[in-house]
This record gives sequence, structure tokens and C-alpha cells, in this order.
Amino acid sequence: QVQFVESGGGLVQPGGSLRLSCSAQDSPSSDFTFATYTATWYRQAPGKEREWVAWIGATEPSTSYRDSVEGRFTISRDNALNTLYLEMNNLTPEDTAVYQCQFAGTKTFTGRGIQVTVSS
Repeated sequence: QVQFVESGGGLVQPGGSLRLSCSAQDSPSSDFTFATYTATWYRQAPGKEREWVAWIGATEPSTSYRDSVEGRFTISRDNALNTLYLEMNNLTPEDTAVYQCQFAGTKTFTGRGIQVTVSS
């Protein structure tokens, strides 16, 4: 059994920054090996469809971003700490959403999500 603890969300003013974290808490009986899974941050705004935000490879991480966050967001991971990050800068109200981490490999695992609200 593996669980994910997401943190770092909250309310921020336009132009501000937040750093999201998603830490995998796996048990000895689970077959989840963090470093072998690619990772994606998704988000879903009220009334809108879920969309991918950023992707990172597994052990030799390449990255990819949706156009609207390119240059403002940075995805990274620390495989020793089983933690995925999303550094978000120059936030706008359009970034308001529930952000969710997801890991893909032999199986797919998804965090519960964390709220990010950008408002003055």
C-alpha cells in the first residue's frame, strides 16, 4: 500500500509563488519503487476538465510543460526522499485549481490533490 502526502498549497496573491510537494509513503509490502515511475502534475479548475501541467521522467529526468506554465513552473524530484515537487512562480488567477500528483509505471498511482488559489 502506498499513500501520497501533498503539501504546499494555499492562497497566494497574483505574481506570488508556491512550491508543491508530493511525498510517497510506501509500506514494505507495496511494490511501488518511486525512482522507476514517471511523474505528472495535473490540475482541475472549477467547471473545467482536468489537464496535465508538467511531466518528469524517472531516473534520468527530462521534463515537459504545458504552454501556459512554461517558464513559470518547474517540476523536479528527489528519488532519495521519494518526493515530487512543483515550483510555481508568477502565479495568475488562471492557475487556481486542485493540483494532483500522479505516478505511472507498472501501475498508476494518484494523490488526493491540494488546493491552490490565486487571488487578491
